[in-house]
Amino acid sequence: MCYSAMIKAEHHRYVREWGVDISVAEFVQLFWWRWAPEEILGAHKRPRTPKAMDLGFVRDPRTDDERLIARYIRESNARQETEWQQALFAQRARLVKAEQQLAARPTRKAQDDQRIATTKIAQIKGWLDDLQRTEPLPRDARIYPGWYAPVMVMEGGRRVLRPMRYQCRPEGVPEDYDRRYPGTYNARRDNLRGSFWRRVFGVSHGVMIVDRFFENVQRDGQNVVLEFVPADGREMLVACLWSRWVGADGQSLLSFAAVTDEPPPEVAAAGHDRCIVPLKPEHVDAWLQPGAHSLDELDQLLEDRERPLYQHRLAA
Repeated sequence: MCYSAMIKAEHHRYVREWGVDISVAEFVQLFWWRWAPEEILGAHKRPRTPKAMDLGFVRDPRTDDERLIARYIRESNARQETEWQQALFAQRARLVKAEQQLAARPTRKAQDDQRIATTKIAQIKGWLDDLQRTEPLPRDARIYPGWYAPVMVMEGGRRVLRPMRYQCRPEGVPEDYDRRYPGTYNARRDNLRGSFWRRVFGVSHGVMIVDRFFENVQRDGQNVVLEFVPADGREMLVACLWSRWVGADGQSLLSFAAVTDEPPPEVAAAGHDRCIVPLKPEHVDAWLQPGAHSLDELDQLLEDRERPLYQHRLAA
């Protein structure tokens, strides 16, 4: 299972290198939900986006829509900063009270409060520093299940970039599908024609560009996270399936899954049993137009894939 990946998140780069059209309305809608006040948000979950995608709009907005997105990001960040500043104030007050108690008459509770408050103060200060930072770092592009990422699709013969959630909810399923099937951020190649994925395989395909991916493996009875990177530094054009789900309130959800297959020997030797499928560049447009091909032909695109040699290390 590809539980986390470092992606290419900056939308202007897709325009330069892949000639995509940006589905601006869907990006505006995504960041509007991130900005929306609690009374409007209601039962909807506030979407999570990688900082690299945010910075692509905040640092270099080029149109009125991009400037609107940048405003939503700044205002939602300001609200988050206020919430964390309030939490920081509460923890500092907790620490002062604990230290006063320890000076007067030490108790176990005061010791615990001192330890917990000290830890939380450092944690919140780290969050605030990261929120206020405007210079990009490599980790800004990392996504996890439930986060949003830019995904290339084909529409009317043109490549289009859309923001999608990394956990696919196929059209027509109930809303609690995500909770009942939490692993739907990956689609096993050997199950694409089964009942689980047949709604989207051969129907709606996408591509996510990835630098590296991360996996949980067992080492000496403990779980560790390994980072896998192509030895030659190539970017991976990961085959994806996606869907547009519409709820009873008319709100739509764009979501996707990365296709996985049996691992190459070096990934298996590291202790993991699956691997994402990177397409060859010459196969991208064919993969993005599944209706023009048979399922056998689409499966052959997955078989005739890029096969980089992966290096791995313990993830930071």
